[in-house]
Amino acid sequence: MKKANAQEETLKNKYSDEELEEFKQIILEKLDKARRDLKMLTEAFANSNEHDISDTSPTFKVLEEGYQVNSKEENSKLAARQDKFITALENALIRIENKTYGVCRATGKLISKERLRIVPHATLSIEAKLNQGKN
Repeated sequence: MKKANAQEETLKNKYSDEELEEFKQIILEKLDKARRDLKMLTEAFANSNEHDISDTSPTFKVLEEGYQVNSKEENSKLAARQDKFITALENALIRIENKTYGVCRATGKLISKERLRIVPHATLSIEAKLNQGKN
């Protein structure tokens, strides 16, 4: 059955409206979670800690401030990565609306449903991604 579906997908050059709707729902769920995560990360590096150590030893204060700077930098990097992920998901929604979603930008063939369910913002098939690494 799985082999027959794979052969069927190979013959097609785009996904049906029903299939695109399935992918759209997956993307919208991931987009919602990604936006919540970004908000949490942004708040984490934008807000200062209310529970500071102003009444403790100066040594601990220096260590704590150093940790806070490092933590804010990490959160900032994670937020930037999350923002890039959100943009990729939004671009995938545009490709769904244009009915070009799921077409590999390197080979022009359909990206497998299994790959798109796991990485819904993918623009390369596994084959193209593997070949990209060889170049």
